[in-house]
Amino acid sequence: MKTIPWMIVAALLALTAPPLSQTRDRCRIQVGCCAPIRDLEAVRSAGFDYYEVRVAEVEALSDEEFQKLQGRLKELKFSTPVANYFLPGRVRVTGPSTDRAQQLAYLSKALDRMASLGVKVVVFGSSGARNVPAGYSRDEAMRQLVDFCRVAAAEAEARNITIVIEPLRPQESNIINTAADGLALVEEVKHPRFQLLVDFYHMAIQKEDFSIIDRAGARILHTHIANPQGRVYPKPGDGCDYAGFFAALRRIGYCGGISVEAGTSDMGSDGPTAITLIREGTK
Repeated sequence: MKTIPWMIVAALLALTAPPLSQTRDRCRIQVGCCAPIRDLEAVRSAGFDYYEVRVAEVEALSDEEFQKLQGRLKELKFSTPVANYFLPGRVRVTGPSTDRAQQLAYLSKALDRMASLGVKVVVFGSSGARNVPAGYSRDEAMRQLVDFCRVAAAEAEARNITIVIEPLRPQESNIINTAADGLALVEEVKHPRFQLLVDFYHMAIQKEDFSIIDRAGARILHTHIANPQGRVYPKPGDGCDYAGFFAALRRIGYCGGISVEAGTSDMGSDGPTAITLIREGTK
């Protein structure tokens, strides 16, 4: 029996796996919000389609606290198809103090809990866990990162979850800073359960051309957005090229979610404004 090339598998997965996907001719982008558990009710009240939960925060809950969270989500009838903040800083994936047993123990508990919440996509930003220590070999750090991503992807696959790498601006991370870097990592890891996230905030900060979205295509399984001027909620007329970002996503037939990952002092007002901006811009 012939083996299907991994790139074909990845492309098929990207088109079918995201929990928010629909067929291209009736695609309606879902708008979510990244927030701590304490803001759950506020996120729901603001009108977001889904809640992007924090993996590390949920992993740290006691069994009783986790059951209460499940109950709150059920009562609110609020879905959690995506999660971010994958690894806490103590779970190192680069440098001289990595511990595979610790990594596996964390992955097992964290991903089990994500699966029980219905999470299908986990965002791997986690600068504290992946940053290369001063004086450490970058080549070795990259080897370690690729190795960890393959292990994590296999663990995720067993739970019907896909991990997406989140490129972070240099002020936050010293490895995988651009969408182009992220795409190169995806191509190096070569696992259908390891794909790419693009974040308007990080792209805008670094002035990365949106043409990388066209290059990445179906490997993009999730997106984040924020106004780079203060990392606040996006609003019409705030001077950012959201239209260019949305146009690039439309060109690749993107039908996944767009999560607002930003700060606000008035979610009740800023949330609906951002939701309308994204829904109108991605029609």
